[in-house]
Amino acid sequence: MPTFASVVELTDRDVQNMQELASIWGEIRTEFEEHDTTLEDSYAMLGEHDFLVIFEAPDQEAAFKAALTLHRHGLDAQTMALKDTDDFADLVDEV
Repeated sequence: MPTFASVVELTDRDVQNMQELASIWGEIRTEFEEHDTTLEDSYAMLGEHDFLVIFEAPDQEAAFKAALTLHRHGLDAQTMALKDTDDFADLVDEV
């Protein structure tokens, strides 16, 4: 399954405490599963973005639905497709 990453900012979301933030990730994981998407990892980040979310989706349409799920929860996300560097090296060899 293709892998995607979203860098997330909490621009419009006012999180009161860590427990509320943990419940958001539980809701997101459940909604991802409804779109046959698997939330693989999520990380808090220091710097320009607040979180990194890595997920697998069967296709681009499911990835769009996952990105909309993040947005519905008040998370401003930029989502990108990922390619394993081992696979990328194979592509370069073919060119």
